Amino acid sequence: MADQLNADEKRLAELGYKQDLDRSWSGFSNFAISFSIISILAGCFTNFGAGWNNGGPISISWSWPILSIFILIIGFTMSELVSAYPTSGGIYWWASKLGGPAAAFFTGWLNLIGLIAVTAGVSYGCATFIDLTISTYSDSYAADYSLKRVFVIFLIVLVLASVLNIFSSHLMAVMNNVSVWWHVVGATAIVLILVLVPDQHQSFNYVFTERFNNSGFGNGSTSNFAFFFAIIPFGFLLTQYTITGFDASAHLSEETSSASSAAAKGIWRSIFYSAVGGYILLLAVVFAVPNATDGAPDNAGVGGGGVAYIFVQSLGTNWATFVLFISASAQFYCATSCLTSASRMTFAFSRDRAIPGSQIWSKLSAKRVPANAVVGVAVAAAIVTLPALIEVNVGTKAEPLIIPVAFFAVTSIAVIGLYLAFAIPIWLRWRKGDAFEAGSWNNGAKYKWMNLIAVAEIVIVSIYLMMPFVPGAVPFHEDFAWKFVNYAPIVTIGAFLLLAIWWNVSAKRWFKGPIHNIDPAVAELLDD
Repeated sequence: MADQLNADEKRLAELGYKQDLDRSWSGFSNFAISFSIISILAGCFTNFGAGWNNGGPISISWSWPILSIFILIIGFTMSELVSAYPTSGGIYWWASKLGGPAAAFFTGWLNLIGLIAVTAGVSYGCATFIDLTISTYSDSYAADYSLKRVFVIFLIVLVLASVLNIFSSHLMAVMNNVSVWWHVVGATAIVLILVLVPDQHQSFNYVFTERFNNSGFGNGSTSNFAFFFAIIPFGFLLTQYTITGFDASAHLSEETSSASSAAAKGIWRSIFYSAVGGYILLLAVVFAVPNATDGAPDNAGVGGGGVAYIFVQSLGTNWATFVLFISASAQFYCATSCLTSASRMTFAFSRDRAIPGSQIWSKLSAKRVPANAVVGVAVAAAIVTLPALIEVNVGTKAEPLIIPVAFFAVTSIAVIGLYLAFAIPIWLRWRKGDAFEAGSWNNGAKYKWMNLIAVAEIVIVSIYLMMPFVPGAVPFHEDFAWKFVNYAPIVTIGAFLLLAIWWNVSAKRWFKGPIHNIDPAVAELLDD
């Protein structure tokens, strides 16, 4: 037995697990899955309207780099944790080690909710861009637009992603490697097209100082206190949603060689490169904003049509179709990677019997893939996105403006669930202090301020993302209607209350944290 355990298997045995999953991922593949899930060609485009309508150009040109710095700090704190505890359970395993069963239970469920929501959000965004690509190319197809059509494409995306995930873990590693280069080459191509093809570009003054308020709040004011501390923060969803899902490097650590180092680097490097690449991409898009007939930037047109409107008006139909195709393809890679990450978390959490029907979700196929978990996550993602079938029109009959409230809500749930799950072990590690047994990759004494900043950023942004998106979502407002409501706080707070009841009534009696399936003493054989 001793001769069969390499360094990774030994460390896993020390943590209480045998090597069930296929450890065929390289360090690059580990980085690649987080980079693919972050996907600047997905989040930057699908949530562009969140930033644009809540502050305008300055909400994008300034909020992105500022928030990216904070997210990178979060990434550094998580890299330290995965280096110490490289398991598929990742986030909730860290919480259990540092805070006990209750911390693990709530962290695990928040993480799982977030992963299901991000899988749903990315897959629905992919479906939307597939529909936009075909609609841009074909006028007859565009004329028959319906939310049902987009939802059907969304279901097809989930089915295809599930089939690919079930087929082979090694195939997923290869796909993620390809995905990195698709994102790098694709993003570079889109930037060059946006720089070279349009007949005109906006000025630096416009990109870095222009502001407006399309939120419906504050009578469109852009100069009062509320604009800077309430409206612009609504646009934080653009950055916070795009740069998320990097915990995938932790969830795939049991399938990665030299995981203590590779998974740690996978987290922070995926954030850093995505932040730089995403900023260049977003600036190229804002500089390419078309002018209206009066020669002024068409702020209203972009606010209603998003990046697709910019591409069509500034590049023409053919180039716009090409750009949308690159983005839609990247988003499919991203959706597939999200499902991989979510299924591994489901497998690990079920392995420790925290999910009803654990024996089903923790079962591996002949190819050593948690196939049942893959299907379960895909079905849950479809269910949570059902409200997207409801049309939410805040415009007039003459000029309808359909707001993707359900999409923004699902992406908000993803951000809130994932980041709050991150915050718990980050806080517990800070509280542990110098008694924490660091791995080969660590932050040294810098954890003392980095972990506090990370937790504060997560709490503040999560509160903002629970706020109403439009006035019609505010209770007792004259235009209030349930279809306008941001259901992120309902789902998040409701889930937390249900978990609290479940924990106190039942779970605390039987959930004791991660369950070892191997005697940690086995690892000591290597030292004999």
